[in-house]
Amino acid sequence: MNVKIKLLFVTGIALASFGIASTASAADPYGIWIRPSTGTQVSFYNCGGKLCGKIVAVKDGSRKKEIGTVIMHGAVKSGDNKWEADLLDASSGKTFAGVVTLEGPSALNLKGCVGGLFCSGETWTKVK
Repeated sequence: MNVKIKLLFVTGIALASFGIASTASAADPYGIWIRPSTGTQVSFYNCGGKLCGKIVAVKDGSRKKEIGTVIMHGAVKSGDNKWEADLLDASSGKTFAGVVTLEGPSALNLKGCVGGLFCSGETWTKVK
């Protein structure tokens, strides 16, 4: 290969790699997400370098008192696209050991567990 072709080839690979890396890092858990089973919207935000979430909107008018309730405070990053903290179920008032996993730019899975044995989770969608 001549030098020009090699340079174009290397530059192309570098640009393609940069594009893939920037796309992967563009996804983050911050923003407003909707829980499909209830229509509740939660804002996930940075709180002192950790992940927090609070209810910002509800579909069911009888649950308006839940708006402003923090359902997760101080989640610690425990892996790639994964945070752990207690999760509050605002409707029951119960707290569960929680894991939040970013599955993609528009999919966030929240899972709560009791005693580490009984777990239930749901994948939320990012509000545009």
